[in-house]
Amino acid sequence: MKIRQYYLLVITGLTLLFVATGCGKKEYDKSIIAKADNYHSAVKKLTDVIVYDIFSPPVASRIYAYPSIAAYETLINAHPGYVSLSGQLRDLAATPKPDENKTYDFSLASIHAFLVVGKALIFSEEKIADYESNFLARLKKESGMSEQMFKNSIAYGDQVAQHILDWADKDNYKQTRTFPKYSIQYEDHFWKPTPPDYMEGIEPHWNKIRPFVLDSAEQFTPPFPTEFDLDPSSTFYKELLEVYEVGKNLDAEQEEIAKFWDCNPYVSTHSGHTMFATKKITPGGHWIGITSIACKQANISLMETVAAYTKVSVAMADAFISCWDEKWRSVLVRPETLINELIDQDWTPLLQTPPFPEYTSGHSVVSGAASMTLTDIFGDNFAFIDTTEMEYNLPARSFTSFINAAEEAAISRLYGGIHYMPAIDNGLDQGTSLGKFINARLNFKN
Repeated sequence: MKIRQYYLLVITGLTLLFVATGCGKKEYDKSIIAKADNYHSAVKKLTDVIVYDIFSPPVASRIYAYPSIAAYETLINAHPGYVSLSGQLRDLAATPKPDENKTYDFSLASIHAFLVVGKALIFSEEKIADYESNFLARLKKESGMSEQMFKNSIAYGDQVAQHILDWADKDNYKQTRTFPKYSIQYEDHFWKPTPPDYMEGIEPHWNKIRPFVLDSAEQFTPPFPTEFDLDPSSTFYKELLEVYEVGKNLDAEQEEIAKFWDCNPYVSTHSGHTMFATKKITPGGHWIGITSIACKQANISLMETVAAYTKVSVAMADAFISCWDEKWRSVLVRPETLINELIDQDWTPLLQTPPFPEYTSGHSVVSGAASMTLTDIFGDNFAFIDTTEMEYNLPARSFTSFINAAEEAAISRLYGGIHYMPAIDNGLDQGTSLGKFINARLNFKN
């Protein structure tokens, strides 16, 4: 009798526990998905795939921009204080709205939209697909989200992603894949392929890509480069000699700065009959890393984080369009070419010269633009430690502000032996002006 009563008590207790816990189902907790770290993780995955697939700096900037916009346009549905970028970004029509009769987790939908668009713009789609499958399944389980809400959120993320991809499809990128390659001009002042691989010029038609905010690719055209003149008394020759002398007399700090900001996605090393390549982040990827550091340090929300990535990536995408417009207009020869011909045939720059014309410096333009947008978000004196390059075996560096970082990124190109000073100074001014324009033109809040 006692044993029977004991089992009845156990069964009754288990029944009550089952009922009390909602038939074994975990209560939905949206805060688990709304953590900014979830978005940081998705962005880092996209960066890793960009590195793996070896996209050039201009193309990488495009790959960052469109997924960020898709995530932003999705997430604002949960944050009425933020406004759509449709009507602000060139040719972006109104984003589809969610069904008012359905329940969604817009945080999940925004991450999904980001990954769907990102996957469509890279080569190694399976790397994004595998990541997303595991990532979203874990978030669904940990949050206790219902199957119906999960399906609704994924469907809406797909809808926004397709809207953004349809818009991206009309930016002239695909058409420029069929445009003719640059034909080498042999006059002394024109750019020519450089050692060790003598690669063809990258993206000579990038100024044909539709800008995101700029009125045109020519809007922030810099001053003309210094007049080409190989007379040893000329200003140009003195600028050339400066690159040579600085490169020969680098101190340890200057060498560290040059390597820290190298950000060359493909560096080839030749030894005898063998060759191997080193993959790294692009300049844009480095500033995306700085954006991540700043967002985490400031401990901002998911919505603020997505908005920050979006603003920075849009500014950098337009910066590359602006910079490449000038590069392939002036088509100025690189220092390495002239130094080897006129001064020292055995001289090599500390950094491998990238395969495109010299003026203006891409690092300078992009760093100027990114620093302005980040300063607008986080303030003038936002000190931070930049750990972005540590995974590439380079030490962290400390900066007192984003402008401080941009200035160092710019001068690093002189230390690296790949730019004359006008490309650095005028490029930084070009990017700074462009970044300020983005801040003034692009509105994220009511």
